[in-house]
Amino acid sequence: MLKVGRSEVGVNKLVPAFRLLGIGFYIATCIVGGTFAGWWLGDKKPLFMILGLLAGLAIAFYGVYRMIRPLMNDKQDKENG
Repeated sequence: MLKVGRSEVGVNKLVPAFRLLGIGFYIATCIVGGTFAGWWLGDKKPLFMILGLLAGLAIAFYGVYRMIRPLMNDKQDKENG
């Protein structure tokens, strides 16, 4: 059985985990922030809260797409090369 240095194996497994953790925090922040902004701007009216929620969701989806796109390109390059 071949042993690889502990730091090399640990780092290789933790990087994707931290990326996913960061994406989760980004999604939560966008949704909560948009909802709170709509609540604050609308003085507790449901219409503005819903609009803020929708804006937060749109920003979250766009941001996640931008974060994941380079990872998908790297995977395709490895499969083709």
